[in-house]
Amino acid sequence: MLGGIDNGLFLTSFGGFAAVAILILFLKWAFSSNKKMIVIPIKAGKKDDYGLLKPLPTPGNYIEAQMALLKLQDSNIKATLTQTLQGPSLMVFEKDFAIALAVLKS
Repeated sequence: MLGGIDNGLFLTSFGGFAAVAILILFLKWAFSSNKKMIVIPIKAGKKDDYGLLKPLPTPGNYIEAQMALLKLQDSNIKATLTQTLQGPSLMVFEKDFAIALAVLKS
């Protein structure tokens, strides 16, 4: 006994400090500033650089492209408007391409 204190209780009280120290080390490792976790700004690409999405013939300005996007969304066609190197472009999946063309022509 150290000065009349129960040694077992005295030593187990340091268990909490050890647990907090281990938790601090784990959290520092888990949330460290790796380059992989940094979000890189999205860059505009060419119209054919968008994987499964096919570009629709879109108007030259952003406002008309937005109106065409709303028309497609009203027809329940999944479409997205993106800024490409050639200007604004409407993109749809290949299965919806023919239907989207028909909707835009009507």
